[in-house]
Amino acid sequence: MPIQQISKLTSDSLKKADPQALRTLSDGCFLAGFASIAASIAIWAVKSKQSDAAHGERFGIFVGLWAPTFFILSNRFERYADRVEQEKARLPE
Repeated sequence: MPIQQISKLTSDSLKKADPQALRTLSDGCFLAGFASIAASIAIWAVKSKQSDAAHGERFGIFVGLWAPTFFILSNRFERYADRVEQEKARLPE
């Protein structure tokens, strides 16, 4: 596929994207990152008092590992929304 076709596909997809929806998705991912941290602490605190404390610790760590993914997704959606706005301002309708 020639580079001109790829760039046209990218421009077409940027014209169709809604920056406000992307920013809402970015905000949701950002909040999910903090919720993951809070859930991790809560899981660890609740499960560590039960008989299988090691399982609670491992599950808390597992849930806590979601936070970086949510923060990265939030950043990417925000950057994509900025790119969409710039592209829409640059391209004719």
